[in-house]
Amino acid sequence: MTIQRPRLLLIDSYDSFTFNLAALCRTAIPDCSIHLIKNDQLTIEDLLPLLKSFSAIIIGPGPGSPDLPQDVGVVKDIWKLSECDLLPLVIEHGGQLKRLQVVKHGQVSKIIHTGRDNFKNLKQVTAVRYHSYHAEPDTKEIESLAWADDGVENGSVLMGGKHQTRPFWGVQYHPESVLTDDGGLHILRNFWSLAVEWSQKRDRCLSPLDSSAMKILGPSWPHLRLSSLSSSRSTTTATSVTTSVVQLPGVNVLDICETLGVDDHRSPFILLDSAANPGRFSVIASLLSTSLQILYSVGDVFVTLKCGKSVRHESLAGEDIWSWISGFMPLTKAIDGYPDVPFWGGLIGSLSYELGVHSLDIPLRQRRRDTSPHPDIHLVYVQSNVYIQSLLSDDWAWINNMADELKKLPSRSSIIKTPLNLKVASAQVQLPDRHQYIAKIESAQDFLRSGDSYELCLTAQTHLFVPRSLSTWERYKLLRQSNPAPYSAYLRLHPSTFLSSSPERFISYSRSPDSLCELRPIKGTMRKAPGITRACAEQALRGSQKEVAENLMIVDLIRHDLHGVLGLDVHVKQFCEIEEYETVWQMVSVIEGRLPAGTRKDDLGWEVLRQSLPPGSMTGAPKKRSVEILQSLEDEDRSLYSGVFGYWCVGGGGDWSVAIRSCFKHELECQDSEVEHWVIGAGGAITALSDPQAEWDEILLKLKGVLGAFGAANPRCNEC
Repeated sequence: MTIQRPRLLLIDSYDSFTFNLAALCRTAIPDCSIHLIKNDQLTIEDLLPLLKSFSAIIIGPGPGSPDLPQDVGVVKDIWKLSECDLLPLVIEHGGQLKRLQVVKHGQVSKIIHTGRDNFKNLKQVTAVRYHSYHAEPDTKEIESLAWADDGVENGSVLMGGKHQTRPFWGVQYHPESVLTDDGGLHILRNFWSLAVEWSQKRDRCLSPLDSSAMKILGPSWPHLRLSSLSSSRSTTTATSVTTSVVQLPGVNVLDICETLGVDDHRSPFILLDSAANPGRFSVIASLLSTSLQILYSVGDVFVTLKCGKSVRHESLAGEDIWSWISGFMPLTKAIDGYPDVPFWGGLIGSLSYELGVHSLDIPLRQRRRDTSPHPDIHLVYVQSNVYIQSLLSDDWAWINNMADELKKLPSRSSIIKTPLNLKVASAQVQLPDRHQYIAKIESAQDFLRSGDSYELCLTAQTHLFVPRSLSTWERYKLLRQSNPAPYSAYLRLHPSTFLSSSPERFISYSRSPDSLCELRPIKGTMRKAPGITRACAEQALRGSQKEVAENLMIVDLIRHDLHGVLGLDVHVKQFCEIEEYETVWQMVSVIEGRLPAGTRKDDLGWEVLRQSLPPGSMTGAPKKRSVEILQSLEDEDRSLYSGVFGYWCVGGGGDWSVAIRSCFKHELECQDSEVEHWVIGAGGAITALSDPQAEWDEILLKLKGVLGAFGAANPRCNEC
């Protein structure tokens, strides 16, 4: 058989690594066309007429168990076909499926193999494993090709096999993982050679995919999703950014905020604060009384637009909110700003965790707004900010006046003294129930052992009731002092106030053309202390199988998210490197991606953000099934916690951070009371190796920095 262009069908079982596998297939089989379907998208009756148009079928991994029909969908029927190239399911041919005594999630193993079939010409293979089950073939139909020796944990575990009479080959490990060596690319090339040979012997020819088939399957991967712009909104002429540079040596960013009126608590105010290394730029937004605010809650068919005292609802007219905002931004496009300045003006604000949950087609809690009144999207359109820049035409008068005011600032650092009346007793802290949280950890580990997830980021909320003795700005200055962080923030967007000392950037994307997207997940933290050197952190974090496995799982998940939008050009620039921060050592990986050369998409970063929420570091993997499990384990919405905050610049770039080490309150809950109600979220990545008590201790440690701003850095729970 001569194949002009190989055509593969990739069946996705709701995994978070599927696009990594698609990218590996494109690398192993150049110029192949790949169509992806979900395992429950089509019945076998719908799929059968389409199979004659494909060269081979790839069955991707997924959560759950191969012997549960609801987990594998149409895959259970694929194994019974006679004329297709696909991966085997050993249990369908007389094998037994058993649970591993010690599950292998994000762990690297040496693979022993026979050197035949898809392992031909391979020497030693090192591969990543994500599985809770293993197969034991007990018929002559299955020939074992590869094993892992788990010693006393699990003994010899089957890692690869083939069917004796059908064109079925398969591996248990994950060839697409970033830490799998040639045992990934090479086995797919061998598979393709075997598939071609089998087809040639039978003179099997491909049928074209007609229009009706394309309607069922959709476009091949990779497919660039174009912006869904409303026809009623057209792009206007780009605004020129007006910029003035003022040298202010020794002036603290807090002094500038106070000069710009942050103490006027009736007005909105925004500070994105690089309060510690490696942060560089801080963004202070000078908001006008007419600054446009955009609010949206999941389930609404409209977007709320606030401008001063004016509030109106604009119908989404069938669009989703992401497309509406994509349509809004071209109207604000700007040029001629300083290229080294990341933010020229644009949208700043927060996106909730539940916004991402909804994007996964997972139902949210009923009556959620009764207990979580914060909007899921709260953005403000900023036209003036400190570099000094303005998007307003001929705004030199304001710029010159602002420059004069800033030049009057003394060269000093703001010194914050803890008020004498700020005592631990002044804050009532309601920690999560320790026994209940540990029980949830144990439930999470049951899901891990059953193969439903590889990692679950379980969280809980602490509620804080504190007298109105300090303003929210004073509270933020205390947080900044006690827990300085590179992605700190003070967002006062009534009725919500959000304070953050986050150490984790989620995603940044540069301006078009040739926009580069970068994600920096953190998994692995060690607090600084006397004698804790970089070498100590390296040994404790990079030397920990658990910590590296957590980081690896999120790296593979993020690669999948990027491949889904960008196609092939996704790379891990840095894996599990130790970075030094103000108060901690962190284990950080860096994943980058960009569109193919010659293509352009002005809202690319926004699309990547949309496809990547909720942050994988706050969910676990596979993402959808993990979030479904977390929705059942956690008692209340995370709201702003675990979401993201940041900006989308009018020049096209953007930068968003993960909302951790943060707290928030809703003004309407507190306006008639002398007591403020603040919410602080905290949690940790639960794996099969987690110790429940250690995970509880980690929550208390993570809470400590934020609670310090309320004079309650060392709270005690009733059960401790």
